[in-house]
Amino acid sequence: MIAPRNTPAPTRPRAEVDEIAAVVDAVRVAAPLTQCLTNSVVTGFTANVLLAVGASPAMVDSLEEGPIFAGIADGLLINVGTVNAATVEAMLATAASRAAAGRSWCLDPVAVGTLPVRTKLARDLLEYRPDVVRGNASEVLGLFGETGAGRGVDAGDDVDSALDVAARLAERTGGVVAVSGEIDAVVSAESPTLRIASGHQLMTKVTGVGCALGAIVAAYLPVARTPHLAAAAATAALTVAAEEAARRAAGPGSFAVELLDALARVDSETVTANLDLR
Repeated sequence: MIAPRNTPAPTRPRAEVDEIAAVVDAVRVAAPLTQCLTNSVVTGFTANVLLAVGASPAMVDSLEEGPIFAGIADGLLINVGTVNAATVEAMLATAASRAAAGRSWCLDPVAVGTLPVRTKLARDLLEYRPDVVRGNASEVLGLFGETGAGRGVDAGDDVDSALDVAARLAERTGGVVAVSGEIDAVVSAESPTLRIASGHQLMTKVTGVGCALGAIVAAYLPVARTPHLAAAAATAALTVAAEEAARRAAGPGSFAVELLDALARVDSETVTANLDLR
């Protein structure tokens, strides 16, 4: 277990924090098989993060196998971080297969709004109604067709500026939008917006941390009672672990290693003691 904060963290009702925290332990018991069609920059890191939280990663991403595996996997992530003609076709076919099976999945619209191919792809993928869309504020704005200030994968907008659009996007998909930033927000029609203030600035200094969050969401979706709870629990696990990793790390390089170790230690007690939920 990770040592608790020196100051009390939870500011929401204890029962709400406990329900979020319980998902973290439930995933370790269930070991959900989690398929990832993700970007080539982060594949190995994402797989290791999934192992650390107790899931079983499966990087099955080809057109020939992706749609088949989508009917087998417990969780599915589609991340548009690096796309070409082949990956576009595979992602669309896999999402179609997943939707036909009535199974949950997560969309990560990396750098959407600034580049045309991935922007069209991500908007087309919305038609298959992802249970969770997870992105930074600029990506959420761009996905909905609004002009943001993002530069590639880097957000130029704050979370509050994207909340209205996130709510409209959630209404359109019937799911949840998790907006990452200095204070993360989980937005849906089914529950009041949650804000999570845990985390550390070093999360922005290591490639793949945001993408890994999308994978954790995908792993948590088949285990959690609702998509809103899955997104909140995934964000909680990652951000609480990041705080512990930052305390042990000397810089970004050691932070990446410490983050995997902290994720392997995080449990419901850790989240209950450390989560800053608003």
